[in-house]
Amino acid sequence: MEFAFWLVIIFTLLYEPIVGYVDFRKFKLDVKTNEKARIHYYIHSIIGLWVPAIFILLLAAFTDLTYKDIGLTWPAINTEIFGPVITYSAFGIALFYLFVILYYLIGYRYSAKIKNQLLQVKEKEWEKAAFSEILPTTKKERKLWNYVSITAAVTEEIIYRGFLISALAFLFPHFSIWLITLLASFLFGLAHTYQGLITGVLRTTVMGMVFSILYIGLGSILPLIVFHFLIDFFAQLGENVTEKQT
Repeated sequence: MEFAFWLVIIFTLLYEPIVGYVDFRKFKLDVKTNEKARIHYYIHSIIGLWVPAIFILLLAAFTDLTYKDIGLTWPAINTEIFGPVITYSAFGIALFYLFVILYYLIGYRYSAKIKNQLLQVKEKEWEKAAFSEILPTTKKERKLWNYVSITAAVTEEIIYRGFLISALAFLFPHFSIWLITLLASFLFGLAHTYQGLITGVLRTTVMGMVFSILYIGLGSILPLIVFHFLIDFFAQLGENVTEKQT
């Protein structure tokens, strides 16, 4: 089982940071001339995330690793590991961010004022982003993006929270829980190298740290999967969608 743990860790070090980065650079060139580039990129991303996730699920099914070890269990609050201050602070940050997302998701549909505010903010944000090409621009792309969001939510929580924290704790029992979660969060950040150093790696590492504290504070990745999906779904809200079905 130790070999399998290292195999997944090496995968997280090499595949997304290197292969994913190269693929995204190719996509940025291809999308200028190929109207199906996003569709192909989305499908490739879905497959690339499900392969390691399924491998981990098989490990949990056929080895000493259990589904509970990777967070596939009902949540129960535990403040002993990080302490009540850190744990409940992470809960507070998550609840505030969740409130903001739901506010804009509901307001986007029912309030013209909120919708316009969101569109203005997103227009400025995406002008500076180096990865704005990834977002859907047609109805078909938007539909497939929802599957990308679901895939990322489920698989990334399995890989970077449920599995990596458990695997790193097993392989390095002398490491503190802070170092374990920092390493897992950094690997999560590296998976977003294609988004840039600050926006991708650094910001996602910080987000991964908050998610890791939430995971340990809840003992389950199930609420995080829902939260993760809402964040990814919110990212495409307000993007221009043409009427063509390609």
